[in-house]
Amino acid sequence: MNLADMLTYADIGQLSNIANHYDCDAKRNSKHELIQSILSKLGRREFFEELVASLSPSDMRFLNNLVFDTRTGYSLEELTAAIRQSSEMEQEVDKSKKQKTIKTESPREIVARYRRSGWLFNGFTHSTKYLFQVPSDLKERFRDVLRERLHSRLQPVTRDPEVYRDEQGLAVEDLLLILKYVRGHDIDLNQEGFMYRRNQQLLMSTLHISEPLITKGAWRFGYGRSCIEYPDRFAMLYDYAFARQWVRESNGKLLLTEAGSSVLEEGNQVSVVQLFRFWLRLYKGAIPNIASIIYWISQCSHEWVTAASLQESLSWLIRPFYYDSPQNILVQRIVRMLMHLGMLRIGESESQGTCYRMTALGLKIAETSIHIKDNDAKGMTLQ
Repeated sequence: MNLADMLTYADIGQLSNIANHYDCDAKRNSKHELIQSILSKLGRREFFEELVASLSPSDMRFLNNLVFDTRTGYSLEELTAAIRQSSEMEQEVDKSKKQKTIKTESPREIVARYRRSGWLFNGFTHSTKYLFQVPSDLKERFRDVLRERLHSRLQPVTRDPEVYRDEQGLAVEDLLLILKYVRGHDIDLNQEGFMYRRNQQLLMSTLHISEPLITKGAWRFGYGRSCIEYPDRFAMLYDYAFARQWVRESNGKLLLTEAGSSVLEEGNQVSVVQLFRFWLRLYKGAIPNIASIIYWISQCSHEWVTAASLQESLSWLIRPFYYDSPQNILVQRIVRMLMHLGMLRIGESESQGTCYRMTALGLKIAETSIHIKDNDAKGMTLQ
């Protein structure tokens, strides 16, 4: 439903609260006048832009989460949990800057404020009256205004970079090379269930993209079952093969399964879209709003833009994950993995430094990423 529809169903008490919030000039006992004055106020582009500009970073993060959420209704518990998460993000950033955070509103008070401002409405049927809904047109307008704000911070690269890195197709090819290596070698696993470093090095030397092995003492968790011991790209490909049950770990050995052999013998094509969807599922525990971040990266980098300006535009959307800073999450966990999936190019310009640009494949996949749900990876297990 759009805002006009929700205002029509709302009672005069909520309409009066919204009108008071925006200082609308209308009779408080006339439902028609209240609706018209609210629509007139929120319908002005300049007013809506000023409204969004006045929001706090935690409000912006919360609303960004809502506009990319495919659900049509939210329980009070779901809303308060999302608000706490958005607020915690701000507190963590403040702590990293050694500043004090003063919390002035409880989550329930924030929900009440969103109801007064016309962002949240209770459902209007018996089955939805205890759920909250966001007007569809407000979602779209918020997304448009946010897009303009993000673009205003970007610095385009005036000339194509002298060199760039493009890995389109290589992730799928390396996944098959991993299966071939497992088929052709006797691979022992250590007590923790991981390959010994010698085997990791040998396997890595057969791939198109080689990564440094993990150094001892580095903290590694939250980005998949094998990220503890394996480099990021390899860990993702390994976890995908394990989840598809193409490889198995048994009695201290890493073995190719019948399903894995069929992939190699029958030449089954591995889909980069499925790899991408699996990666989202793998990383969303550490980066809950990863889908919307990828969408905004795609919107900001249709053409070459400097890495520094993209980081400035988007880092505020990301919360720290333990020792992982928002900037590191954006660059190492998201941008570099998008490159490994063939969705983004990383270039080096002599005059403007590191720069990014989405590939045509990346733009196409990212456009659909905001609609991806858990059941897209149905049948996979990470246990």
